Amino acid sequence: MDQHIAEAIGRPDLIRLDDRLVCLRFETMKVVSALAAVRRLLDTGAVRRGDTLLDSSSGIYAYALALACHRYGMRCHIVGSTTVDGTLRTQLAVLGATLEQMEPCSDLGLDQERRVERIHEILAEHPEYHWMRQYHDDVHYLGYRVIADRIREATGGGTADAAGLTLVGGVGSGASTGALARYLRGAAAGPADGAPADVELVGVQPYGSLTFGAQHVRDPEIIIAGIGSSIPFGNVSHELYDILHWISFDAALAGSVDLLRRHAVFAGLSTGAGYLAARHERERAPERTVLFIAADTGHRYADTVHARHREAAPIEHLAPREVRDQGELALPWSRMRWNRAPAAPAVRGVGRPG
Repeated sequence: MDQHIAEAIGRPDLIRLDDRLVCLRFETMKVVSALAAVRRLLDTGAVRRGDTLLDSSSGIYAYALALACHRYGMRCHIVGSTTVDGTLRTQLAVLGATLEQMEPCSDLGLDQERRVERIHEILAEHPEYHWMRQYHDDVHYLGYRVIADRIREATGGGTADAAGLTLVGGVGSGASTGALARYLRGAAAGPADGAPADVELVGVQPYGSLTFGAQHVRDPEIIIAGIGSSIPFGNVSHELYDILHWISFDAALAGSVDLLRRHAVFAGLSTGAGYLAARHERERAPERTVLFIAADTGHRYADTVHARHREAAPIEHLAPREVRDQGELALPWSRMRWNRAPAAPAVRGVGRPG
């Protein structure tokens, strides 16, 4: 029996949608990383019960950290994006978390920079606060080990006695896809040679994101919050990724609507984008099992995405443009082999990795 609702919320469902297409569905994914991170900090003495934990969030992590703080008797202070909606504001308030929300801003990149600036101001005023640094502290990897074990048990995880596994997910802070890939690849392919498991990692990004060098291409609708970045993230290990997909708002909307219509999975934009990418990878390599991450439910996207279902293009009409470098990126959907390059061109300018 669970001791707190956060434990139940963080436990995902594995749903087989089609032959070799699997959805890893969370109610709120980042609860997994927040709970494990706070537990580790308490166990190591880095924080004590009653301390204030501080971080910046576009929404999902704010709720996750508030739940973790509620679970372990901590205080929570969030510097929130303009995208934090009324429902989440109310939840945070009732849970006892303090929210400072940025003023409306048309540029989500600027919103992110302003949030980080505010974090530093708060730390100067309250040095006793602990900054969780969800974007940079790999303590947020820890919670995904048990998820990787469950995936391995259900799918074989790319080990020698199963077909290869392709893992697809929004990159965001880098913690979920990075941790799952590391833990799954750590499984021995066979007792004789101890070779790493056959696990391919496919990252999904919005246009305009700095993380893999697409900051020069703008989406006329919006940047999909939570899966990209306008600043470098320390938790993104670029050398883990084999393939990247850049997907626009319109294409992600089509994916989200099709996922609900075809499979009755109600999820948000990042999931719709991941679903599109996963279907494409499954078609390219039908012998592999393809698993994509559904990070949260679709409730906060009901009015902005699902209510526009009549506008959604049939996903059969969508296909990615294959590109060799970021200079060739074009909306609505581009795909590029990253080949586990060790560094992001975003910090060096646009170009081909490696």
